[in-house]
This record gives sequence, structure tokens and C-alpha cells, in this order.
Amino acid sequence: MVVVVGLGNPGRKYEHTRHNVGFDVVDVLAQRNNISLARLKCKAVVGEGAIAGRRCALALPQTFMNLSGESVVELVNWYKPERDELIVCYDDVDLPEGKLRFRASGSAGTHNGMRSVIYLLGRDDFPRVRVGIGRPPEGWELADYVLTGYRTAELRKTMFDAYVAAAEAVEHLIREGPDAARSFVASFNG
Repeated sequence: MVVVVGLGNPGRKYEHTRHNVGFDVVDVLAQRNNISLARLKCKAVVGEGAIAGRRCALALPQTFMNLSGESVVELVNWYKPERDELIVCYDDVDLPEGKLRFRASGSAGTHNGMRSVIYLLGRDDFPRVRVGIGRPPEGWELADYVLTGYRTAELRKTMFDAYVAAAEAVEHLIREGPDAARSFVASFNG
């Protein structure tokens, strides 16, 4: 079974902030595929259904970002996805706002949520889709920046378009594999 995890922080206070990009991508994926995110399981809000004809579980960990690995380990132990069937979506400050990056495996970089996932899973050989949130303006602390929303309607639209594209990249990955996801992301980024 494919397990798609969006990283973020639980609670209304964090909805639609830069650090909750993963939640927003999984929400779009759920809407596009008529999957209801309604059950609490494995320290996550979970929904099960089908994407591209394959059984899938979508999950939003409720452990707060820096402890995301606790939920992901429970999800992996429960659903038992193959190595390439665990897909993680999250924000990336090293990408410009609204740009995407797909990787079939790799390190966590500077992302503490992914560090937790990789450390507790004991491996980094699973695909991930990252959405750029850009660097903080001069004088801003990174921790403050990632917990803010998007101030202009234009930027909100740019980011929503990126969430939709990230969801499409996940669908390509599930349906056709990593090369198709990589190609779609490259095309989206221009």
C-alpha cells in the first residue's frame, strides 16, 4: 500500500503557514481523489482510498514537525509500504516560492521534520516532493518565517498552484514511477 505523508504542525494556528506545505499538498491530493482525511491513527489524521488504481493512505502527522518521524514510523509499521511506496511532501526554504523538487531518495538537508523521519526510520531511500517557500527576508529568523502565511493574494495563488502541481507529481509517481514525477516537476518549474 502506498503511504503519502504531508509534514506540518497540527492546529488552526499553523494552518496554511509555510511550514505546513506538506499538509496543504496532501489536502489537495485527498480532494482530487475523493479521500476523506477523518480518522486518527498512528499519531496522524489518516484517509484511505485509491489513487491511480492503487490503494493509498494519506496522512497528516499530529506530532508537530520536529517529531514527525514518530508518526511516520507507526504508519510504516501499520501499512507496511514497500520502500518506494512511502512518499513524503514538505516545505523547502532553499527553493524559490512555488517551485518544486522531486527526489527518489536522499538526505534531510536542513529540514528538522525530515531529519526526524530519516533518523527514526533508519533510512532515507524513499521518494519525496518538496515545495519551495523561499528564504526569509533579511532580519527575519527562520523559525518565525516558516510559521507565517502568505501576505499577498498573488503569492497565495502561486503557492496554491504549487500545491496542486505537487499533488499531480505524487499522482505521476504512483501511476508511472519516479521518472514521470521528475519529468512533470521539471516541466512545471519551466
